[in-house]
Formats: sequence, structure tokens, C-alpha cells
Amino acid sequence: MSLATENRVLEGRYRLAGKLGTGGAAEVHRGWDLLLRRFVAVKVFDGDEVDGRRFDNEVRTLAGLSHPGLLSVYDVGTCDGTSFVVMQLVEGTTLRDRLLDGTFTPAQVRALGHQLADTLAHVHEQQVVHRDVKPSNVLLDGSDTAYLADFGLARSLGSTRITKTTEVVGTAAYLAPEQVRGEEVGPPADVYALGLLLLECLTGYREYQGNRVEAAIARLHRPPHVPHDVPAGLARLLAAMTSLSARRRPTAAQVADKLRPAPAALPRDRLLCGARTSARPA
Repeated sequence: MSLATENRVLEGRYRLAGKLGTGGAAEVHRGWDLLLRRFVAVKVFDGDEVDGRRFDNEVRTLAGLSHPGLLSVYDVGTCDGTSFVVMQLVEGTTLRDRLLDGTFTPAQVRALGHQLADTLAHVHEQQVVHRDVKPSNVLLDGSDTAYLADFGLARSLGSTRITKTTEVVGTAAYLAPEQVRGEEVGPPADVYALGLLLLECLTGYREYQGNRVEAAIARLHRPPHVPHDVPAGLARLLAAMTSLSARRRPTAAQVADKLRPAPAALPRDRLLCGARTSARPA
């Protein structure tokens, strides 16, 4: 990418200081804001027309949302014909990388699930569906705050599609059954993906594996397996979140309420043993 050069200064303000991640048609860099003297994340885009529309979609979607579990958008711009967006930098790791250190306890899953479900509840209230909830799109900082990132595939309900009607978007391992069948996708699809994500935190492995077709089709033939040693209340919630029928799933707000910590609860287990190298999904 033309802008992805360390120490390059964009628009005379944002100095790139090292790549944090790559994905699709974008790279994410640690940046230094020379004006406000703070570290930021700079996402640099370089793709085709469809990728460009997804990039614009992500920026516009995030700019219209405001929640502690979402990244703040600070600025957008172009340099040498290449678009970029400046966002809040999360010092920590992705949930995908955190899972390399081992599984979560039920208490940790409840804490993480409450945060992400509360974030999704806000997103859904604003008539937006994320459509790509997965571990690599969840950021964890050193204080155990979880952020839902990458809204490139998000869609406002009732808006014009960016992709073809028959095109399945999202990551195969976390697609809801209705996504696999090519049906209209709404908030229940995000709840389903969150259920699979939380289950993976408990077990340490993806429930539906294999190639894209195998992983997508498998969920139409069997429900996910919830281990017998998972506390009954949490097991029932995960089973409901991953129901084959979208109508039987709880809303994100209901999930957040069921996972809400008790006021007098003891301090929860830490999700991170310590902040690792800064990571941002592209």
C-alpha cells in the first residue's frame, strides 16, 4: 500500500509508527497524532470499488454509534488518492490471540458476554446488524474492557445492499443458519454468532470447522455441543442463543441482562494476565 510506510506522515498530522494488523483490503497501523500528541489507530484502505464501499460503510456506521464497547472515530481523510480513517487505539490484544493462552472460566465468559451483548444491544437499537461477530473482531484492553470492531460488513436494516442478494457475507464458522440459507439477516444473526464465540471461549475450539462450505452447512444438521460441565443457567442461555430458529433466540439486550454481574459479586477472573502487544483487526 502506498501509505503503509513507517514514519510516513499523513496530511501533516498522523505519523505511522508500525503495522498492527492486515485484513482484506486494509492495513491498521499504530499512529501518532502530532497535533493532539496521542497514539491512535490508522486504518489505511487500498482495494476495489466494493471494498471501498465497505470501507465507507464502516466509517459511517461507527460515526453514527456511541457506546463504551465501540471504537471512537476521530478523523477521516485521503492522501495520494488512498483513504484512511483515524480511530481510538486499543492497547491489548484480540480475543482470537487471547484464546491461544487457554480457555475462559464460566465467570470470565459471563463477564465478556455481558459486555459484548450490551454493545450489540446498542448497535441493534440503532437498526444496525454487525454480521461478522467473531474472536478476531473483539479487542481486549489491559483493564478487561471488550470492544467490538470491524463494521465493514455491517448493514443498516432497510438500507440498500452492498453485496448481491445471493452472496453470503461473514465468516463461515460463525454464520447463523439464516445466513447460510441466504435469507434476510437481522439482529438474531449477531446473537447466534455471539453464542458460538462464547462457547469457543469455554471449549477452546471452533464448534463448526472444516472448509467454508462444510463449516456453513454443519449447523443446519446439528446444534452446537455445550459441554456438560458448563453451569446450567449459562448452558441454557448458550443453547437458546444458538437456536436454529432465529425467532427462538433472545435479543442482545436480554442476553446482556441475563449475564449482568450481581451488584455484590466478587471481583471477576481477569480475562488478560497482562496487556500484550497492541493489536487491531483490519
